[in-house]
Amino acid sequence: QVQLVESGGGLVQAGGSLRLSCAASGRTFTINAMGWFRQAPGKEREFVAAISKRDGVTSYADSVKGRFTISRDNTKNTVSLRMNSLKPEDTAVYYCTAKDGMGITTGYNYWGQGTQVTVSS
Repeated sequence: QVQLVESGGGLVQAGGSLRLSCAASGRTFTINAMGWFRQAPGKEREFVAAISKRDGVTSYADSVKGRFTISRDNTKNTVSLRMNSLKPEDTAVYYCTAKDGMGITTGYNYWGQGTQVTVSS
């Protein structure tokens, strides 16, 4: 099993920045990719960004391209999400996620508890 713990959420004004971090523990050697999803009130959980553990290949949702940057530190088993130019529509609970299998945008099987990001207008 893999455990994920997020940190860094909070309240920020539109146009501001936040950095989310996630630390993985447990059977981290099985992890192939890590990423972030988010869920806004009344909406389904959606993919935000992901990164391959081995080669650092990244993928982003169209809605965050150019504003968010995902990075990893394999020595510490952490993944971070730098969020710039935040918009009110970015308000959501952000979930850190990890997977064992191939690919980086779907099929995640480990989830953190979530951290709230609120962007005020």
